[in-house]
Amino acid sequence: MKGVIKSIAPDAEIVDITHDLNAYEIAEAAFTFGQAWPHFPKKTIHVAIVDPGVGSARRPILVEAAGQYFIGPDNGILTSALEKANVRHITNSKLFRAEVSQTFHGRDVFAPCAAHLAKATPPSKFGKLVEDALRLNTGKVTQTSKRQWSGAIQKIDRFGNCITNFHVREFPWIATNPFVFTIGFEQVAQLASNYAACQYGEYYAIAGSSGFYEIVLREAHAGKKLGVAAGAPVELMGWAVE
Repeated sequence: MKGVIKSIAPDAEIVDITHDLNAYEIAEAAFTFGQAWPHFPKKTIHVAIVDPGVGSARRPILVEAAGQYFIGPDNGILTSALEKANVRHITNSKLFRAEVSQTFHGRDVFAPCAAHLAKATPPSKFGKLVEDALRLNTGKVTQTSKRQWSGAIQKIDRFGNCITNFHVREFPWIATNPFVFTIGFEQVAQLASNYAACQYGEYYAIAGSSGFYEIVLREAHAGKKLGVAAGAPVELMGWAVE
């Protein structure tokens, strides 16, 4: 993919966000992508690909939003960029490689399209606007009783930290009031300000850099120890100030 981009747009600066994602996990990729792109400058062109539907009828799309451009499969991976966005179905095969395989659209479709965009091909040349781009259901936390909420793990990072969908802004009282997260077969009732503040071998909740609470083990893989994966349920019980 990098070779294709450089062969079309030799002056393009290529920045890798990550290749360390679990295969087929579109929701995990969408979360990771959503954490990264807002920190890039205007006019950045993003190519995001986790594409188990490659070669099928799923569409390649170009998204224009927040002064940036996003290219990838229409499978939900670009969900975080779809708010107030112009979305185009990429149909102009002149922008693809001459030979397009049915198993590697990253190389044959998405990379060359990104390179042509970098070479100032206007978005209107890529295809017509569409309004039905696929958006993932990100699994909002639901309140199940006065003092209980149900959520899920969005991602387990490479350190084993379990990133939940409980956002710090929505549950600020966790910082000052009793709480219990239930995850796997464990209950977590301790909050730490950072990883180094945790005692070895004990589970903690931490307000992570993503803005969501994480369940962690100091210098150990909490996900493996808990026997959970992305999508696993997380329950919260809390005693917030009335």
